[in-house]
Amino acid sequence: MNAKAKDKQRCFGQLEAVFPKGTDGLRATPEACAPCPDKTECLRLAMAGAEGLAVREEVVDRAYSSGLISFWQRWSQKKNFQRKIRASRKGRA
Repeated sequence: MNAKAKDKQRCFGQLEAVFPKGTDGLRATPEACAPCPDKTECLRLAMAGAEGLAVREEVVDRAYSSGLISFWQRWSQKKNFQRKIRASRKGRA
């Protein structure tokens, strides 16, 4: 572990800690993260993994429900996300 990683908070890159779902079902960064100097890098790391892809899939579902994208766009994007999720999980195993 390098010196830079030692300086990070325990929640660094943990999706449910830095981008949790609110009571309304939407995700938002908690106010406690605002003063953290690593918030941007932390959120990018959290969204880079399989959990982040699942969040993007949620966004596609909301866009379809509200009529912003068609059935075929939704199907294509979800299929792409599922491929990426499977590939990232195989890489970890």
